[in-house]
Amino acid sequence: MLNIALVTCESLAQYAAPNIDDEDNLLTRYLREQGHHVEPRIWSNPAVNWHSYDLVLLKSPWDYFDRVQEFYAWLDRMEQENIRMLNPVATVRWNADKQYLLDMERQGVRIAPTRWLPRGTTFEAETVFQALHTNRLVVKPAVSGGAKNTFDMNLAEAQRRAPELTALLQSEDFLAQPFLPQIQSQGEWSLIYLGGQYSHSVLKTPKSGDFRVQHYLGGGIDSREAPTHLRHIADDIVGRFAADCLYARVDGVEVNGEFLLMELELIEPFLYLDTAEGSFARYEAGVIDMAGRFAV
Repeated sequence: MLNIALVTCESLAQYAAPNIDDEDNLLTRYLREQGHHVEPRIWSNPAVNWHSYDLVLLKSPWDYFDRVQEFYAWLDRMEQENIRMLNPVATVRWNADKQYLLDMERQGVRIAPTRWLPRGTTFEAETVFQALHTNRLVVKPAVSGGAKNTFDMNLAEAQRRAPELTALLQSEDFLAQPFLPQIQSQGEWSLIYLGGQYSHSVLKTPKSGDFRVQHYLGGGIDSREAPTHLRHIADDIVGRFAADCLYARVDGVEVNGEFLLMELELIEPFLYLDTAEGSFARYEAGVIDMAGRFAV
């Protein structure tokens, strides 16, 4: 049996609705019932002795994007000290900045059309709208989570808010994408992989009048098997970019029969474990398998 640190943050309640930490509690309880020793540990607590654990599992470090330089320094420390962490440090570092989407696009993955807005530049509304051939735009930080500083705007509103966005651009990179109406009309798929294998999927829909699908923002969750053609694409994505990961969540939207990747979540995604029979057992099997690879 394994001695496991389950990595979380100082205040889950600050980043989610009440009771959203149930997945952490359910997973901890399940792993303990299987005989594992599991302790929640805050990633930013310098007093934690990470060497005292067989494995360090990233679960809910939800504040990392608010303290990203501190988070990167922590990852460096974990790497330098050869801590056995899942998901792997190099993969987590790559996944923390949404520039990874452009990296994936260069390698043939279809992503939602994206225009990069580099730090220190001026937000030019007309230029961005013309480049993306859209009349409605979503702008969000390159390092973010939970829809923080995410804007949904038409051209007139984007022109009005340009000074605000330019101010934000002075401290960090952003990216812009066309609003995809399919998110409201059809929903966004999340396909969850455990131990490198497909486990289950959900279809997320925003509440009326919104575009954000996060369940703690009022979005709906429908446990549903993703269509086979979407599964094949997600399988390929995980096989190429997350093969060494305990967990992965592939978020995307079907547009004209084609799957467009919105996010590949490899750091702290909600995994909807309680929506699928056997998912906790598959999670544990992945943990045991990964632990065995470390031991070789």
